Amino acid sequence: MEGLVQSGIEGARKVLILAETLFDQSCSDKGGDALIAFPDTAYFLPMIYAYSGGEIKKIKDLDGVFLMAKRLLDEDTDEVNKALNAGMAALLLAEGIAAIRYLRNEEPQKDCEGFFTDSILRSLGLQLAGGKIPGFALIIGAAPDTSSAVEMIRDFQGKNLVTFAGGESAGLSIIDQLKEGDIEMGWDNYLVPYGRDIISAIYPINWAVRVALTFGALKGGDRGTLLKYTRERIPAVGVKLGEITPEEIAFAWGAVNLGFPVVVHADLPSLTLPGICKYEAVKGEPDIRKIPGAVLQIRGIKIKVKKIPIPVSYSDAFQGERVRREDTYVEFGGKYSTSFEFLTMRVLEEIQDGKIEVEGKEINEMTEGEAYPLSLLVEVAGRKMQRDYEPILERLLHSFINSAEGIFHIGQRDINWIRVSKEAQRKGFRLHHLGVIIHARLHEDFGNVIDKVQIKMSSVKETVEGLLETARKSYQQRDERMAGISDEGVEEFYTCTLCQSFAPHHVCIVKPERLGLCGAYNWLDCKISHDINPRGPNQPIKKEKGIDLVMGEWEGINRAVRENSKRKLERFHAYSIMTFPETSCGCFECIVAYIPEANGFMVVNRQYPGMTPSGMTFTTLAGSVGGGQQIPGFAGIGRLYIVSRKFLKADGGIKRIVWMTGELKEFLGERFKKRSEEEGVPDLMEKIADEDITTTLEELLAFLGRVRHPVLTMKPLM
Repeated sequence: MEGLVQSGIEGARKVLILAETLFDQSCSDKGGDALIAFPDTAYFLPMIYAYSGGEIKKIKDLDGVFLMAKRLLDEDTDEVNKALNAGMAALLLAEGIAAIRYLRNEEPQKDCEGFFTDSILRSLGLQLAGGKIPGFALIIGAAPDTSSAVEMIRDFQGKNLVTFAGGESAGLSIIDQLKEGDIEMGWDNYLVPYGRDIISAIYPINWAVRVALTFGALKGGDRGTLLKYTRERIPAVGVKLGEITPEEIAFAWGAVNLGFPVVVHADLPSLTLPGICKYEAVKGEPDIRKIPGAVLQIRGIKIKVKKIPIPVSYSDAFQGERVRREDTYVEFGGKYSTSFEFLTMRVLEEIQDGKIEVEGKEINEMTEGEAYPLSLLVEVAGRKMQRDYEPILERLLHSFINSAEGIFHIGQRDINWIRVSKEAQRKGFRLHHLGVIIHARLHEDFGNVIDKVQIKMSSVKETVEGLLETARKSYQQRDERMAGISDEGVEEFYTCTLCQSFAPHHVCIVKPERLGLCGAYNWLDCKISHDINPRGPNQPIKKEKGIDLVMGEWEGINRAVRENSKRKLERFHAYSIMTFPETSCGCFECIVAYIPEANGFMVVNRQYPGMTPSGMTFTTLAGSVGGGQQIPGFAGIGRLYIVSRKFLKADGGIKRIVWMTGELKEFLGERFKKRSEEEGVPDLMEKIADEDITTTLEELLAFLGRVRHPVLTMKPLM
């Protein structure tokens, strides 16, 4: 213990020397007033901001960080707290170093992600909250050889853990080992290369800290609440491979202080720190094959591994895997052939559970490099099955199929596209296995609803084209059925508290005409979710007596808001963001913001990195909106809510939109045009500015006048 403490302090002092040296050089080269910042974040230098409240914007602002680090290192306290202080000092200093590196164009490093943006954080928020991602592993160093590195990473992926890979040991990084092993890396693969030295390990650490800032609505400088949140709510673990340096020991103490235990690839005794880490704070594991299991054990991460009898690996981590054309053995659909998938309900007596039929050629009988037609007909039956469930279950075929290693699936209905890699074909993957996957997953995930599943596939052109007409008629009927459901036509809405694991006071109220702000859950989704899991995050709530039907306020909904927000909130207005708007967790697809000078709203989506007429970027806006806060004039929404008839109806609806990103305009397309026509303004899209027209308030106001935007004749909202 004493050796670890002293080594940690020594390492932190080395990081301090490096930081001061780089600081002096940069002040000389760039000047103390040179601006420093990480890309796409509302939290300045996030680790420093979260811990101290300091808003670091210029190089000279780091002077205060150095003083803070020195105070931590010099504090007269017990051995454990000396080590924890040294660890925190190392993290704060490393973040300052990384920010200066960005100024000097030394980051991100080769083949590395570098700083993880707020946009990425929010895009993974729903997976994080819903348990699809059970935890995170931060790897520093290199494995003994390439094969063991690949084997360990595949094990992490098979457990659905997001793995941050980087650092180095004896001049070698695990990043290079994974490249040599031809392992595809990236966010979609749950495998992210962050950097090639210990300093760059600050990126996954300050990303974890931003989970607390974003979803927990923590304020900068509230370090006690910060540490409580990270220790209790963020399932992260550090993994050290290879020889350990003092700087790495300092980082390990910093991770432990945040509640992130560390597994070391070595034979050493375990260290426990009650009150900081639930189980061991440090655990030695000399067998690299057992490290993924040790990561789960040391953090108490529970996972449900799907065992499906197919010849390739199966995990959600493979959903982002791309099968390039040169790696493709055979493909179906896309622009190359006719392909569709169709799930339909049958009565119990009509189908045989587990029956999988393949008409025509199997994959091993097909010509390599060719595209074939494919019909994928899934027939389900169950005593609790309902016709309304069909499109919901059908949409999940994408994630079911895409979780198979070497199988690429995008699209849905009659615009799907499936590729099978050469490696998957070599291992024995066949069309029959698509049926095996679908049968297993539907029973596993929807056993409360489905009693029988049978699958029929065909690669015969005549059969595919004949069935396609039947499928298209059903697609149209479904769309018409969902379009006919209105807020007034139902007696109950649904709560969605899925994100409360990270945003404790947030609650979505999902209505037929307003989907969840993440864009992933609509009213029917929540209804099905409740049928399947009656005690889950989606609970029906009676509207009861209307208080103000124009604003969208009901007694039953207000009561649910109070109860689900732990009495932090009292009421919601469903159809306005100017008074008592619905809250946001941080997973929102878009932000609506009121621009008082224009008497209208702007809408910006998560993917847009630029400036808006409000004078704020998406990330700056998101820093104020998330975490379950109720901020009049601002709200997080799902993209399709924009074309709902209930979109901010009490505030004037879509006619209030004065600025919207070009990407949103393109996405909404004909749907927006149809809504505009319903509102009597068929050319509304042309009267709404985007980033190509202006990103400044002055130019926006001039543009609105030139095009005679309808907002000019609407009553002021304030």
